[in-house]
Amino acid sequence: MRSARYLLSPPVVLVAAFCAATAFAQGYPNKPIRLIVPVAAGGGTDFTARLIGQKLTDAWGQPVIIDNRPGAAGNLGVEIAARSAPDGHTLVMPITSFPINPSLYRKLPFDTVKDFAPVTLVALAPLLLVVNPSLQATSVKELVALAKSRPGELNFANSGSGTTAHLAGELFKRMAGIDIVSIPYKGGGPAVIALLGGQVQIYFSTIPAALAQVKAGKLRALAVTSRERVPQLPDMPTVADAALPGFEVVGWFGLFAPAGTPKAVIALLNGEVVKVLAMPDVRERFAAQGLIPGGGTPEALASFLKSEMAKWGKLIREAGIRIE
Repeated sequence: MRSARYLLSPPVVLVAAFCAATAFAQGYPNKPIRLIVPVAAGGGTDFTARLIGQKLTDAWGQPVIIDNRPGAAGNLGVEIAARSAPDGHTLVMPITSFPINPSLYRKLPFDTVKDFAPVTLVALAPLLLVVNPSLQATSVKELVALAKSRPGELNFANSGSGTTAHLAGELFKRMAGIDIVSIPYKGGGPAVIALLGGQVQIYFSTIPAALAQVKAGKLRALAVTSRERVPQLPDMPTVADAALPGFEVVGWFGLFAPAGTPKAVIALLNGEVVKVLAMPDVRERFAAQGLIPGGGTPEALASFLKSEMAKWGKLIREAGIRIE
């Protein structure tokens, strides 16, 4: 006797598969959800994951357990997620290096595009271009002019090779046509300390890490790196508007599931997380962290991921940046 699956016409098979996936989604989640965060506790990604996780716990009555898996520039936790069961009960919120690492490393233990099912963009994290107050530049145009008059003399801090701060400096350098020197530090904290001490003159910082120093007059902020101005700094211009049209650098957090997770589950997750991102208290807490709420469809996140990979891949090749 022939297998039953061969007795069904293709349309019937598709309808049966859709109905099965929908039925599965209706019972989802039926156990605790593990949300992998590929960094140590603390920081923007962890804060965001815990806030979203708590809201999902409240909505579903099933706990969302944050599983911090730091290591290998975020690759360790992402690999664990890629190899997890695609049943919607394991999710991952990669760090900003997610679209960057494929160009930095010769080989990764996962495929950044093929091994994951996008859910939604969770948040954007613009950077703040800050300088030491001793520098004779009070605008982006003045900074570019000063750098052009002193080629190779000005330094910009980066918080580690291949980080968003590093790539922002490299992109700024190329788009402005200036010669400034990248100085690596082990994290954003040491980079800010170096800027305060005058060891470097320029830094693309996360907003929370620099804002208190800016308000105290210890650092001078020149612009934000997002396409549009940010709510918490409404009078601060963007780098693009101030001097370099098209300049945009944002860190971002997206929610992903392992590839093969049923589309009905992805749709359910997307709808719930987008609803959470619209909550006034969530938006208020995001603003305090210098974050812009995301949202949108899984398809939009997939497209954004690919565009970010192409953008940073080109810059990394041109700058000759590599992590072995």
